[in-house]
Amino acid sequence: MRPTIALAVAILAETTATLALRASIDAPAWLALVALGYTAAFALLGIALRGGMPLGVAYGIWGASGVALTAALGAVLFDEHLGATAIGGIALIIAGVVLVETGSGERTAARADAA
Repeated sequence: MRPTIALAVAILAETTATLALRASIDAPAWLALVALGYTAAFALLGIALRGGMPLGVAYGIWGASGVALTAALGAVLFDEHLGATAIGGIALIIAGVVLVETGSGERTAARADAA
């Protein structure tokens, strides 16, 4: 499995598990999906790392995407308020991940030039 696909599915699994955790407040049966989702998310993150994706990049994208998706879907599914400050914070998280990704590419290119 390609590392980027493994990471994308890990993000979806983690987001699903987190939303199920919120749903379990009212219906404890959702806890099974919580356990399954987090287990799958970590396993898939491991696959992405074994595929050569740098740890900082993979974890940054995983975390930021999870926060953004969970916040947006929490607002839709659970009618949770997502104010302008929260939206701005999510935008800053995403911008930070883009900067980490960009910096990682520069470091990889520098290593290739040195070899």
